[in-house]
Amino acid sequence: MQSGPSTAVPQRIGVPREIFPGEKRVATVPEAVQKLIKLGFAVSVESGAGVLANFDDESFRDAGADVLPDAVSLWAQADIVFKVRAPTSDEIAMMRPGTTLVSFIWPAQNPEMLQQLAARQVTVLAIDALPRTLSRAQKMDALTSMAGVSGYRAVIEAANAFGRFFNGQITAAGKVPPAKVFIAGAGVAGLSAIGTAANLGAIVRANDTRAEVADQVVSLGGEFVKVDYEEEGSGGGGYAKVMSEGFQQAQRDMYAKQAKEVDIIITTALIPGKPAPKLITAEMVRSMKPGSVIVDMAAEQGGNCELTEPGQAVVKHGVTIVGYTDLASRLAKQSSTLYATNLFRLAEELCKTKDGVANVNMEDDAIRGLTVIKDGQITWPAPASKLPAAPAAAAKATPVAVKKPAHGHGAASEPMSAKSLAILMAVAALLFWVIGSYAPPAFLGHFTVFVLACFVGYMVVWNVKPALHTPLMSVTNAISSIIAIGALVQVSPVAGAVGRPDSLITWLAAAAIVLTAINMFGGFAVTQRMLAMFRK
Repeated sequence: MQSGPSTAVPQRIGVPREIFPGEKRVATVPEAVQKLIKLGFAVSVESGAGVLANFDDESFRDAGADVLPDAVSLWAQADIVFKVRAPTSDEIAMMRPGTTLVSFIWPAQNPEMLQQLAARQVTVLAIDALPRTLSRAQKMDALTSMAGVSGYRAVIEAANAFGRFFNGQITAAGKVPPAKVFIAGAGVAGLSAIGTAANLGAIVRANDTRAEVADQVVSLGGEFVKVDYEEEGSGGGGYAKVMSEGFQQAQRDMYAKQAKEVDIIITTALIPGKPAPKLITAEMVRSMKPGSVIVDMAAEQGGNCELTEPGQAVVKHGVTIVGYTDLASRLAKQSSTLYATNLFRLAEELCKTKDGVANVNMEDDAIRGLTVIKDGQITWPAPASKLPAAPAAAAKATPVAVKKPAHGHGAASEPMSAKSLAILMAVAALLFWVIGSYAPPAFLGHFTVFVLACFVGYMVVWNVKPALHTPLMSVTNAISSIIAIGALVQVSPVAGAVGRPDSLITWLAAAAIVLTAINMFGGFAVTQRMLAMFRK
């Protein structure tokens, strides 16, 4: 006798209160809790976990979560644990074998922690190890989410420490010049800082080892400062790489020049698995104007400035150096919401069946990259992503005839054959004969005008190059030209004409001319604006 199909027991997601000093974020929010429950999971939250992020226990209860009184009971019940900061030794000791932990881990910097977690026979997904080059992984990219928040907050901290407006002002009491801001590194955090500083009215300059980000800097209102040294700076996973000594020296010379000119420096340079590169020396700090500000966003990894004190804001040589390591946490509600969304998207990938049971599929490139420990076995670092097969050699490829591109919007094509043209003309002649035989004389004149207008409109618009306006505008302008030509014929005086339209038709034709003129000239105006977007 066969037994019926077994029903999997839904797993419980536990969200403890963060105990890292100064950490205000929480790993999930009430809105995300509701979505997790729809995936089939049960959710438990430690009492007070979201208070510092402005999410009270009652809001979690209303969303369907169980609120547990302490961390011990939460860790004891949880099958999956969502955290922000990496677990402490005490938290690791509370983990049950078989538990899945999702958190920031930084495995390259914390090898001892990996060993402790592996000894507990658990599975660990490091959200910071996500393969960021995968397009479908962007929805789970918590590093990008937190970097965007941190970049914004860095500018706010700089403005708080700076003794002047960011924007220039001319008042009765005198002129206030705009602040000059230099941002080292144009990754996600740097671009967020550039946009924020530019919106506040500052003169913004930025630099990055990756030359391809120059257009992004300019689009956000900044000026890209290029290092006078040719070297490609793109590294793997969207990060910059370690540059040669020659490039670094040229870069230091450029930083030294900027330090003397600007009021605020924001540094964002990080290299995965390595200490933050030293970009701002003590000598550069001494050369800055009194009252200047440095915000070192890499302080947690050692800092980009030699004089940075992680977690502190200090004044040295008259310059305020902000080395806060909790910039994202200072906007706890916003950053918690973004992080909770990232983890929910990850939960969707882990539980595609929506039965409340997570499946850590090691065949999935995104999940494999995240997984640093699987069932007590350390699996970090992940193997390199599989590259697509190389195409066949060009020498062996069959030559393909290149078609001549069409002049206008239509696709390139061969001329119509004589037979096809004859058939088409015969059908058109037959159609006109039938219409001429049975239609009233007044209709024939209007129909002739309509056909000619269609032909002229087609020839005028479809022979215009696509660079002049979009296909959608081409279609609308074609229709407008047909209406305009027909209306002009209707209102134009013809000597000795018989059966001319009455005043109603004349006024309707005049209105048609006005409306189509607005459409056509408006279309060309919009076209000019679109073309201006692509001009350098």
